[in-house]
Amino acid sequence: MDLFNPNPITQILPFDGEVLHYGQVISAKQALYYFERLMENIAWENDQAIIFGKLIITKRKVAWYGDKPFDYTYSKTTKSALPWTKELLELKAIVEAKSGETYNSCLLNLYHNGSEGMAWHSDAEKDLKKNGAIASLSFGADRKFSFKHKESKQTVSVLLEKGSLLVMKGDTQTYWMHRLPPTKTVNMPRINLTFRTIVT
Repeated sequence: MDLFNPNPITQILPFDGEVLHYGQVISAKQALYYFERLMENIAWENDQAIIFGKLIITKRKVAWYGDKPFDYTYSKTTKSALPWTKELLELKAIVEAKSGETYNSCLLNLYHNGSEGMAWHSDAEKDLKKNGAIASLSFGADRKFSFKHKESKQTVSVLLEKGSLLVMKGDTQTYWMHRLPPTKTVNMPRINLTFRTIVT
């Protein structure tokens, strides 16, 4: 065990991909500070998806930021990236230093409580760099995050704590789906930042 790193990096997936859990990379005090700033300063809006031709408005709120006004299309809806905020640039620098990767955009999700989650999916949109790293940084409530192999159906779960970093890379999106399962035991909001690379 590395005495200078109390949170050793853990590889979550058993095969067909690489998901690295870095544990808490931001202190509890700093995590609370960023949670409050993000709640106040991000241009949150309810997410939209077109499912079976019908427009669905989610309770979950989202925001999309980047180096340029990148268009990002998922669930048959398109968003244009807003300019980075001061806090997002600070967090981007932390994530890049920890993960050794670079990112040019960030999709933020706000879950008001445990009843709000995310269904099984893969982040394999054509706008994203193929097999590029996606870094997930969590604030607020601790929530379980799950992976399911597309063929074997094997599942793996990890608890994402406030201030924790998870990085998905390599073949992960090709072979695995992931989700944020709803839970009745969480009454607090959670903010999740997913730093990505858009190709143009």
